[in-house]
Amino acid sequence: MALKKTTVMVDERDLELIKAAAAREGRPESELFREAFHLAALRSQRWADEWDIPTFDFGGPVGQAGVERAVSEGINEGEGSVRE
Repeated sequence: MALKKTTVMVDERDLELIKAAAAREGRPESELFREAFHLAALRSQRWADEWDIPTFDFGGPVGQAGVERAVSEGINEGEGSVRE
């Protein structure tokens, strides 16, 4: 990974928190900033294609009681299985 130097203006309080975290974790401040930049870059990504997410038709709205019943049934069905 090629690194490029840049200058960023940050809030003084945020910088104090980064310095404290770096000291506490034994990591360089620059590493924390690179991590933050990477997270911001990932969060800003957009995809051109639509996602193929399946949908389900439950025949009507599903309320709290229906969710609790489904969870309970799932737990009861799994009681006979081997758990590690």
